[in-house]
Amino acid sequence: MSGGDRRGRLAIAMLAPCYWPEVRRGAERFTRELADGLVQGGHRPHLITSHPGRPSRTTEDGLTVTRLPRPPQRQLRRRMFEEYLTHVPLSYMALRSGSYDLAHSTYATDALAGARWSRVTGRPSIFSYMGIPDRAWLVRRRMRLKVTVEAVRGSSAVVALSETAAAAFGHDLGVQPHVIPPGVDTRAFKPGGERAVEPTIFCASSIAEPAKRVADLIRAFALVRRERPHARLVLSRPSDPSDAERIIGGEEGVELVDVDSPEALLHAYRSAWVTALPSQGEAFGLVLVESMACGTPVVGRRAGAIGEVVDRDSVGTLFCGEEDTLARALLESLELATDLATTDACRARAEDFSTARCSEAYLALYRQLLER
Repeated sequence: MSGGDRRGRLAIAMLAPCYWPEVRRGAERFTRELADGLVQGGHRPHLITSHPGRPSRTTEDGLTVTRLPRPPQRQLRRRMFEEYLTHVPLSYMALRSGSYDLAHSTYATDALAGARWSRVTGRPSIFSYMGIPDRAWLVRRRMRLKVTVEAVRGSSAVVALSETAAAAFGHDLGVQPHVIPPGVDTRAFKPGGERAVEPTIFCASSIAEPAKRVADLIRAFALVRRERPHARLVLSRPSDPSDAERIIGGEEGVELVDVDSPEALLHAYRSAWVTALPSQGEAFGLVLVESMACGTPVVGRRAGAIGEVVDRDSVGTLFCGEEDTLARALLESLELATDLATTDACRARAEDFSTARCSEAYLALYRQLLER
């Protein structure tokens, strides 16, 4: 069958457990960027999500967003069950009540709803996995492995963000997914404004998430300050002030800023000399591409898929090990930021991951599945 209306426009149900402004992680940015590309192409994406409130339906920059009530999940979390299970029945009902050519999920629980919808309607469902499905992660919560396996097997197609993530699918789940890197709006994220006078390192990661290794970055920054005493480290302000006190302590030169809005995040990238992502097990590293799109070089750990993004010395530095090697990488990239050619090199690399390229790749997959 072929989907869409007479003009080739597709009606696409996008499913995610949460969305802006409640949560602004990489998965939520991926959803927004892909939706933007689809809207620009004349298609009709509709996001079905959940939140702790009354049901609502809005249109946000061309994207229709239905927010369904999310039943309490505190007891499930306490008993270490997989997150975001409680909203799935309502999401499935919303999916059934609409008229869509296909369903596209970004979380395993939602992909269960999409897979069931496919079995009932005969229309394709896609599951874009936002991480790396290694065994340790899959068994960390009750039912996570079961939910993920059923979502992967029940979906018409599975998409990984990188070759690194795809290899993990083959190793741990016996599946060979499609590989489509996420997109960044290089028209919105672009060089501009003035760089900070002092050498400034920016990290957009949550300091409360241990896997992001922001504490490592703070310790490495203390070593950087020995050679660059006026350097600054700018971190995203956590919602819980106690997290900042616990992790940052009284470290000099560390500042907290609110980067929840696109405007604030853009300013942080533009004013920084370097953007750092010290985390392990990244399936892609979207913040690094956003930074490069603004002309700002990056630092990332030589692990996960970061090496696929930072694949040349002209855009940033990779490191292995702990604080001392991270500190050296930061110092190298601070020097790189003073090279006039760096802005153009970073910008050129970011164009490889534009929203247009991402949405074109997904549209090709959509039509391939619909033609079956």
